Amino acid sequence: MAWRMPHEGDPHERTWMAFPNEGPTLGDDPAEQERFYAAWSAVANAVAEFEPVTMLVDPVQAARARTMLDGAIDLVETPVDEFWFRDHGPTFVVDDERPGALGAVDWIFNGWGAPEWASWTKAAAHARFTAGLVGAEVVSSLLVNEGGGIHVDGEGTVLVTETVQLDPRRNRFADKERVEAELARTIGATKVIWLPRGLTRDYDEFGTNGHVDIVATIPTPGRVLLHAQQNPEHPDFEVSHTLRAFLQEQTDAAGRAFEIVDLPAPETLRDHEGFVDYSYVNHLVVNGGVIACGFGEERADAQAREILEAAYPGRRAVTVDARQIFAGGGGIHCITQQQPALTSAEATR
Repeated sequence: MAWRMPHEGDPHERTWMAFPNEGPTLGDDPAEQERFYAAWSAVANAVAEFEPVTMLVDPVQAARARTMLDGAIDLVETPVDEFWFRDHGPTFVVDDERPGALGAVDWIFNGWGAPEWASWTKAAAHARFTAGLVGAEVVSSLLVNEGGGIHVDGEGTVLVTETVQLDPRRNRFADKERVEAELARTIGATKVIWLPRGLTRDYDEFGTNGHVDIVATIPTPGRVLLHAQQNPEHPDFEVSHTLRAFLQEQTDAAGRAFEIVDLPAPETLRDHEGFVDYSYVNHLVVNGGVIACGFGEERADAQAREILEAAYPGRRAVTVDARQIFAGGGGIHCITQQQPALTSAEATR
């Protein structure tokens, strides 16, 4: 059995999400909560224009979800506490030696390092629950990990961050060798690239301690889209330069040096909490499209769409305002998870 995580640009069966429920990351202010629900729904409705969407919904939110979501979106009622589905849902994998075999990696999820504010016991059951819904084989793992902590090229390369998988709050006794062995077993990684860190805001109380999916992604094998903060007043200006220099020294699983494409940050530097981590890297690739984060900046949002459409030829980029999602600790990629279509060599990269 040789599991492999497909590239995000390979054909999808559908996208999975979870509808927000009351809790720490939803906030206490009713107006803010409504903006949260609206932003989540806007993402789901945008994805539904390109491919099927299934949404896990806590029964207490079912009526709200039916009102706010496109009627084509499938709703499945189940208990929900945390709702950042990329992180607590399954990571889908395939077995090239068994056409039609679908696996679902069930990482251990502890709320991004078991912070005091997090509530995750219901969310931790979603990977197996989802696997059961689609008939996927559960691939159990003892690694504390989240889907936002990995990005793959589908050919053996995976990007991770030293401050996530080696976080002692997640994996107290882990070292790189143990993590790499588990990533090889579960997602077919043959080359693990360890970014030294993530973006500054991501180390705040409600951050993930450096998820890679807000920093860098691989649109096609051999190429990296890298978050580029261009204002020296922002601490991520130095972070961007450090990560670019690091990636210039790396090679992928096939031995290729990376072509690095900058994806400039918007001009906004701060919100009421401090320096923002607004990043266009945190997009979702869908069948025929890209769902891009928007930050209320017409020029910057348009530039990001142009870069994304060039990086994913043949796809149309659509912007969804993601500022309220980022205020909660993540972006569009963080709240979605793709299920690969069980086809062989029909990748549309």
